[in-house]
Amino acid sequence: MQLSELGGSEGLEHNPTLNRESMVALGAFGALTAGAVFLNSRSTREAVQQGWYKRLKKPSFQPPRQAFAPVWTALYGLIAVSGWRIWGSPAGAQRSRALGLWFVQLGLNAAWSHLFFRKRQLKAAAVENWVLLGSIAAYTAAASRVDRKSPWLMAPYLGWVSFANVLSTDIARLNP
Repeated sequence: MQLSELGGSEGLEHNPTLNRESMVALGAFGALTAGAVFLNSRSTREAVQQGWYKRLKKPSFQPPRQAFAPVWTALYGLIAVSGWRIWGSPAGAQRSRALGLWFVQLGLNAAWSHLFFRKRQLKAAAVENWVLLGSIAAYTAAASRVDRKSPWLMAPYLGWVSFANVLSTDIARLNP
């Protein structure tokens, strides 16, 4: 598979010897993102199976439960590709900063589910969600200085987490 088939990274397209390394890196970014998915799904499944989440009061604009898996699947794919594109950009301080922020936002993403579903700390999860949103915005801004396409890959995630902030904050308010 060629990089051009995956939307390519301009820095990698000019060096064909990096194609194999690039595919390994894409797999690594996918695996790191899958790790966050695994942690999130473990916490979520437990709370849902125990009925705790179902008993929470939720706002009227809460999406149906079936919407979350396909939305998050797509978002996690975009997150992984965005990080991979930054990794494939020329080395430098801007790239290092963007990659660091990519890891921060992914860690905060996993932490939210742990706080909300496993620890059942709704207010702390709502606050953490705002921090997550800030980290996504910071990563997106840093990525825009390294690669033209990466920030656009993050736009749906930024939008969804913005919505999730409103949702999480309202759930915390409704369930003191």
